[in-house]
Amino acid sequence: MKIEGSIVAITGAGGGLGAAMAQRLAGQGARLALVDFRTDALDELQAALALPEGDCLARQCDVSNEEQVDLVFEEISNHFGGLDVLVNNAGITRDAMMLKFKSGQRQSRMSLEAWNAVIAVNLTGVFLCGRAAAEQMARAGNGGLIINISSVSRAGNMGQSNYSASKAGVDAMSVSWSKEFIRYGIRVNVISPGFIGTELVRSMKPEALAKMEAMIPAGRIGEPDEIAHTVQYLMKNDYVNGRNIEIDGGLRL
Repeated sequence: MKIEGSIVAITGAGGGLGAAMAQRLAGQGARLALVDFRTDALDELQAALALPEGDCLARQCDVSNEEQVDLVFEEISNHFGGLDVLVNNAGITRDAMMLKFKSGQRQSRMSLEAWNAVIAVNLTGVFLCGRAAAEQMARAGNGGLIINISSVSRAGNMGQSNYSASKAGVDAMSVSWSKEFIRYGIRVNVISPGFIGTELVRSMKPEALAKMEAMIPAGRIGEPDEIAHTVQYLMKNDYVNGRNIEIDGGLRL
């Protein structure tokens, strides 16, 4: 796929990974639909990209809301005249131990609210956006690409039962889509980042960050642009389909 002129929708565009993807692809001539729940983050990114109005559309959306998702993707298609790529990047965390006991007494447990919130955005949101994007692509008949962002935590990580389950679901769902959608010329792939230096990670206490880096064979956390570079690779290599690319510096959870 040629990046220049391609129409790319990025969910969670206002966050560190999404913004890095937008910046890299804008620099190569892509036309961007920026989707996020936070309008202030979208406004800031849109201003930083400084793309012509016809090449950049920013829309607020709760990706777990079916009606909002369908309306936004219809608007994207109407604005640009189609859709070539979706990067399903929107995600949240609500970390907690499943149970904490002390002296035989329960101190805390993961709440159903924390479970449902993460599943709604990280799994249902990917489903809704992927379905809406694939419908636009299949209707146009020009093929396309869906990139779902998972995580190395999909293998299971302490204190992340909800997040790990959501990311494992994204991985499995993506394989199903890669088999279903290829008949329409739509490829589906997954990127699983490890610890990446977003603003949230870099704001950690220095001792906690050093401990994290010591776990990584590469000896450092990753950069958001290294995830964006992988998005670029998946766009350009048309033979990659149904695969999960781990960008984690050799980390295994």
